[in-house]
Amino acid sequence: MKSKINVGVIFGGRSVENEISVLTAIQTMEAINTEKYDITPIYISKEGRWYTGEALRTSANYKQMEQLYNSCTEVYLRPAYGDNNLYKVKKPLLGSDIVTKIDVIIPALHGTNCEDGSFQGTIEMTGIPYAGCNVLASANGMDKITMKMILAANGIDVINYAWFCDKEWFDAQQQVMERIEKQLGYPMIVKPADSGSSVGISAAHNRDELVEAIENAVSYSKRIIVEHLVEKLKEINCSVLGNYYECEASVCEAPIRSGEILSYADKYLGGGAKGGTKGGVKESRGMHSTVREIPANLPEDVTNHIRTTAVATFKALACDGVARIDFMIDEATGNIYVNEINTIPGSLSFYLWEATGVSFTELTERLIEVAFERKRDSSFKTTSYKENIFNYTISGAKGAKGCKR
Repeated sequence: MKSKINVGVIFGGRSVENEISVLTAIQTMEAINTEKYDITPIYISKEGRWYTGEALRTSANYKQMEQLYNSCTEVYLRPAYGDNNLYKVKKPLLGSDIVTKIDVIIPALHGTNCEDGSFQGTIEMTGIPYAGCNVLASANGMDKITMKMILAANGIDVINYAWFCDKEWFDAQQQVMERIEKQLGYPMIVKPADSGSSVGISAAHNRDELVEAIENAVSYSKRIIVEHLVEKLKEINCSVLGNYYECEASVCEAPIRSGEILSYADKYLGGGAKGGTKGGVKESRGMHSTVREIPANLPEDVTNHIRTTAVATFKALACDGVARIDFMIDEATGNIYVNEINTIPGSLSFYLWEATGVSFTELTERLIEVAFERKRDSSFKTTSYKENIFNYTISGAKGAKGCKR
């Protein structure tokens, strides 16, 4: 009997979005076809330690972290190309220290140190196929400043923005504020350049609010982006699935926000932390908790424009797997802008694909297929030469003295 493909679902991480990642991972593991695949959950703690164990598949277990760790095995992957084994940190006196062999990885990670190419680089060192964007696409997609530069260079509309670094703010606050006010004017929205889930984001309508917003943002990131705040705003999200060459767009959604911006509570607590359940507190289901309109009630030409632009954004950033592109419609002017891309979207945007006719199980299948396809394609590329240059004398090169032909 042929053994099943073992899928390592990796989640958590040293990120402010650690808990949201847990929810995405649990949903993903529940969706994977267990008749075809085995599943190995791998949780990265907020301290950066890796664990595996069946207890990681139940969200209630994350209320008592020490108890959860004690029920799991601490593990690691060796950064040696071709080694697909997951190892125990504490090697037993008898028997093997190998927990299992990982055939393919689905990253269910969000935020800094996870979704920004850091994790992807680690996995590239092992050679294990993994779903989603590679190092370059992840890094460019995570940094809102770099992302907007790339999109603008490809003729994709983005909102007016300015940016600066934290040390510039610490050294020259007055000059930074004056430049931003001249370039954008109020109202504005201030964001850490490389965080997600609306963390560290706030609006500013005057200088006092601007200072407060920037002070908040610099506590999360060294690069800050400030954008013109669209006051008559309609937010639209669209997901894209495939690879950098062949991909398709989902239906569109209109998330419903409770305030001026779509907040963390809007995304993960269904519009706020209170109301809706007995006891007054909702249990989060990740991005699936967001109050939303699917499909978004838009004119056909606007829907088509957004879906086409979503695909163009995915390709411009050389993405793979599944991503969610968030748009802004200025209802005062009718202008449509790409706000940002989420290269590992909350809940993997399964709710958008279900509305498009692709089940969550089919979505995970497609992600695995894309991972193996990228691995096959990369095997045809030249990564090194067999010739050893040290077998030849390089004329005039330093260090060649004393070498013989």
